[in-house]
Amino acid sequence: MLYWQDMTAAGPNPRTNRPLVLATLMLSMFMGSIEGTIVATAMPDIVGSLGGFSYYSWVFSAYLLMQAVATPIFGRLADLYGRKPVFFTGVSIFLVGSILCGLAPNMIWLIVFRFIQGLGAGGIAPITMTIIGDIYDVEGRAKIQGWLASVWGVSSILGPLAGGLIVQNWHWAWIFWLNIPFGILAIAGLSLFLHEEIEKRQRSVDYLGAGLFFVAVTAMMMVLIQGGSAWAWDSPQVLSLSGVAVVGFILFLLQETRAKEPIMPLEVWRQRLIATANTTTLIAGMVMIGLTTFLPTFVQGVMGRDAVTAGFALTAMSVGWPISSTLTGRLLLRFGNRNLTVWGALLLVAGATVLITLDPASSPLQAGFGSFLVGFGMGSLNTSSVVAIQSTVSWQMRGMATASNVFTRNLGNALGAAVFGSILNTVILSSLRGQGLPASLDDIRHLLDGGVGTVQTDPALQGALTSGLGAVYIAVLVAAVLALLLALLMPEVLKRGRARASAEQVG
Repeated sequence: MLYWQDMTAAGPNPRTNRPLVLATLMLSMFMGSIEGTIVATAMPDIVGSLGGFSYYSWVFSAYLLMQAVATPIFGRLADLYGRKPVFFTGVSIFLVGSILCGLAPNMIWLIVFRFIQGLGAGGIAPITMTIIGDIYDVEGRAKIQGWLASVWGVSSILGPLAGGLIVQNWHWAWIFWLNIPFGILAIAGLSLFLHEEIEKRQRSVDYLGAGLFFVAVTAMMMVLIQGGSAWAWDSPQVLSLSGVAVVGFILFLLQETRAKEPIMPLEVWRQRLIATANTTTLIAGMVMIGLTTFLPTFVQGVMGRDAVTAGFALTAMSVGWPISSTLTGRLLLRFGNRNLTVWGALLLVAGATVLITLDPASSPLQAGFGSFLVGFGMGSLNTSSVVAIQSTVSWQMRGMATASNVFTRNLGNALGAAVFGSILNTVILSSLRGQGLPASLDDIRHLLDGGVGTVQTDPALQGALTSGLGAVYIAVLVAAVLALLLALLMPEVLKRGRARASAEQVG
């Protein structure tokens, strides 16, 4: 059943100023999305100031881990208590974390504060998308997704530039403190311009379910982040955390079947559209991380180009995504969510096919073209999935349903990084040892740390890296084909004639 514009039990008040609410939400999206690229640019200066290079990756992992864990929980709380209070809570936590990050005396404390910042970030993106689903009808939601995607694209381009300018002219702490005015404006804007009516009744928060979910997902994400790199896959840490994750998820599912108001109602996941859209999004998230993580390494380490060229090749994805999202929003009711999801998945396959044809003599333009195709496919797939999901649930479930899609994409990123990273390491080691060369992962990291020149002057390493990245891109292509097969199972709910008929049934 399609909820064309559900204003029943709760929802936006007619006094809501939609253009100003949209501007506020875009501001908050910019604040959250620029965080990753701007911090990455400043990390050399941060490490130089605080030390603790061995904890380098955890500055990013801590943020992403907490964001992924918190996203579904914030989404459900928004269904129970309304969008505004939960959004304000998320932004406030994010700002507190940002202030503390700028004050961090060493790397350990910076990681702790990044956990706090990531916790708050988990309440920004999903609630932003949920509010869009509340205040616009299906056609409006589809068009607005292009605006939101453009924010992500702009932040991906401006982030490195802003980070470089800040560390060059001011203290690195300002990359975190820059969030403060954005956050204050976001809270003020939503407070003034969004009016929602919440059904007043006794709430029963599933604290046990939230706790079990938190433990299970944290353990699983720790395995995906650390497994195969810091810890061997058969290490006690990985095995014990895997056990915690499995037991935690079993207990969580049992709790959700008996909770009065579960933190993640299982009946929503039983809907074919949501289950298919989220699974497709998870696999697409793997494809995306396969590009963003390993394309710069290929352009620099195999092609012998500089970091700027690698950055431009990757930026092509950030350009393709918002363009595709905007076009998809305009075509969604004409062609339907299923056709455009399949189209997006086909573009992922096309982009991955371009990547597997890359070799040391390839042009960076070819790498950029593959990157653009993947971005274009992600824009179409993501927009059609989110709008379809939001249009098949009521207001009381929209926050959790939207957050579930964001969560599965984040989970796909983490899973893809683990799987593709393991493939890369295995193939490189096998290639070097096949040439009779002693090698370990530490040796490889040391050689790669030497920069492009080191790789280019070592034929054995360049050949091993080429083989390893080639294997990764084959795996990326397999994932893209799987996403296409899943997209073909997507039910149609948004074609104009069918949507109107369903809306009349609801009305």
